[in-house]
Amino acid sequence: MEHVYHGNGIIEIVEDGIIVNKIDDWADLFFDQKCLAIILKRENLNKDFFELKTGFAGELLQKFSNYRKRLVIIGDFTDIKSKAFNNFIYESNKTKQIIFVENIDCAMKTFENKTVLEDS
Repeated sequence: MEHVYHGNGIIEIVEDGIIVNKIDDWADLFFDQKCLAIILKRENLNKDFFELKTGFAGELLQKFSNYRKRLVIIGDFTDIKSKAFNNFIYESNKTKQIIFVENIDCAMKTFENKTVLEDS
């Protein structure tokens, strides 16, 4: 697994391809790492994540909530026409558990406020 460590417990996964197909994949990826947050590209998530009816996004959010961890997903989400998923993005960004941003600079800005990591 290729990644970049940004300090303060933040790991960015830079490997191409889908790496998170199901919650068990996520547990292997995330909980083996001693970190507070992981940054992934949109392309690193199975397309089922973006279909709320599959339950994958909700299950992942619940896992993050339970373990008080953060996930930042980088990508262009303007092509998502689902009102429900756009609401999910909005609500997720408010809670700061799973955060959707357009690039790595925006991702790192979410951690500039130290309370983001102190809350974990």
